[in-house]
Amino acid sequence: MFYHVKELQYRAKPDRPDPVFARKLQEILGGQFGEISVALQYLFQGWSTRGNGKYKDLLMDTGTEELAHIEMLATMIARLLDGAPDVELEEAAKNPIVAAILGGSNPQHTIVSGLGAMPADSNGNRWTADYIIASGNLLADFRANLNAESQGRLQACRLYEQTNDRGVKDMLSWLIARDTMHQNQWYAACLELEQKENIVVPSTFPRELQKEEVAYTLFNYSAGNESAYGRWANGPSIDGCGMFNFVEHPVPYGKKPKLKPAPPYIFDTPPEVLRTSDDLPDPDMK
Repeated sequence: MFYHVKELQYRAKPDRPDPVFARKLQEILGGQFGEISVALQYLFQGWSTRGNGKYKDLLMDTGTEELAHIEMLATMIARLLDGAPDVELEEAAKNPIVAAILGGSNPQHTIVSGLGAMPADSNGNRWTADYIIASGNLLADFRANLNAESQGRLQACRLYEQTNDRGVKDMLSWLIARDTMHQNQWYAACLELEQKENIVVPSTFPRELQKEEVAYTLFNYSAGNESAYGRWANGPSIDGCGMFNFVEHPVPYGKKPKLKPAPPYIFDTPPEVLRTSDDLPDPDMK
């Protein structure tokens, strides 16, 4: 059960309206790595965790906090949009600065959402559940969470540098700090699970069923061989179960595929049309 408290987790009040920056903030609200994504990602991971315990509690704590961040951003966006309908198109025609503001704002903020935030990114693309990951494997999911917080903090830091509004910077500094904590907590959870399970996901798949001879090989599939000088190409593997090695000139393990023709009722291109010179008999051969 969720219980809404009317107070915000942290302040969300800009110094002045700014419809252009309101559009930019939509990215960390409804973009791929925005607060809607992480909130639902953590909550679904928590709801799908079979059994209770500290990992489920951590997911539910953090997912619920991210709901608070959605409310903060929605409030900030609404306040940045205050007064936006007062700008007349005729005024824009006379004033290039106003025209630039209108051109950089999102018209859906006035047409669709009534000066409110939307579940969408900075270009108006609607948020989609395709953004969230909840696999049931906590190590795999916590790594996805670490990536989500890394990308989210990166975007928040970039937005921080794109405004001089002290109120917006103040709120972003809070979100950036919370992303710092969340990166640390997911990394700590990953390390703890790795100590219990090893680092390769899933840890329970029988090793004898994988092609062990290529499990720790880096194939050189690009010009040059600089990748041979990394930790990933030499010495013991990170999981402690093999030795890294580098193959500079890899050879194919399989043969050239030859597919049977499709039945006539499929109406593919006829096999005789697809035949190359290599397939035709040599005219000089008797």
